[in-house]
Amino acid sequence: MQLGINLGYWGAGMDADNLEVAKEADRLGYAVCWAAEAYGSDAATVLSWVAAQTERIDVGSAIFQIPARQPAMTAMTAATLDSLSGGRFRLGLGVSGPQVSEGWYGVKFDKPLARTREYVEIVRKAMTRERLSYEGEHWTLPLPGGPGKPLKLTVHPEREHIPLYIAAIGPKNLEQTGEIADGALLIFPSAEHLEETTIKYLRAGREKAGKTLDGFDVCPTLPLSVGEDKDVATLADAFRPYTALYVGGMGSAKQNFYNQLARRMGFEAAAAEVQEKYLSGDKQGAAAAIPHDLIDKTALLGSVDRIADRMKEYAEAGVTTLSLNPAGFTLDERIASLRAGTEALERAGLA
Repeated sequence: MQLGINLGYWGAGMDADNLEVAKEADRLGYAVCWAAEAYGSDAATVLSWVAAQTERIDVGSAIFQIPARQPAMTAMTAATLDSLSGGRFRLGLGVSGPQVSEGWYGVKFDKPLARTREYVEIVRKAMTRERLSYEGEHWTLPLPGGPGKPLKLTVHPEREHIPLYIAAIGPKNLEQTGEIADGALLIFPSAEHLEETTIKYLRAGREKAGKTLDGFDVCPTLPLSVGEDKDVATLADAFRPYTALYVGGMGSAKQNFYNQLARRMGFEAAAAEVQEKYLSGDKQGAAAAIPHDLIDKTALLGSVDRIADRMKEYAEAGVTTLSLNPAGFTLDERIASLRAGTEALERAGLA
């Protein structure tokens, strides 16, 4: 199992520190550095900045939002980043959610699975540098009856095949991801529940494509906080607002993928309470209602030995790249967490 680092969103006041974290991860041998986007910083600019100041670590989008870009533009960006980084780019895609898609981009959030499938097909076709033509339900290239003609990508990517990941949570999306992608980007993964909530659907998709999970990258992101085992409850409390934001506030009462995942992990009553409180404006109450076990099962908390044991559980559950979000109020604390992650991987016998 490899380790990655997830820098999250840019512009939160720790940008200079984030670059140092990425450079230290590069020095320590981490496999990939991911950057995210929502409705603030874009991931492509951040990744080009990180790639220019690192040497070995891959840089990946987690995610490029599908409603934000036409698929041909994503192919252009992927080819450019792969060229600039010397073949170190990983393309992560996702549909985002209804509020961002429709509120920020003005793109109707309908038929997300069909849109994703068409998007991936167009991106991959464009990346082959053959002349681009496509007829689908959501995209037709070139537009009929106009001056457009099939064009081909003029940039030569460093590699013929850039690894393509999809952020997936729900069963149908996970199955399709297994079928059409090279990896899955996961959030709030519980090693205990990973088979029933995730792996079995990815496996079904791989089988549909006539493949196995061999070579498919199962890549969850987990918060990491190092400390004494007796202080695990305190360490977990620091992630209550973060967990409440996703379980309670990322979506509407009818459509929140993270809330549905918490329910599938057995936290039905708590998920309902957190969502009700968050959407009513009681964010503190929502954070307080997050069960400790939900945080502990979806984060790496405690001593290096405890974290090593958890890493073994994730590896046995099918995780192939474990992306860490190291906690810390200072750069030194975040760097120490990164180093602890490497030490834990070695103690687990997974390095």
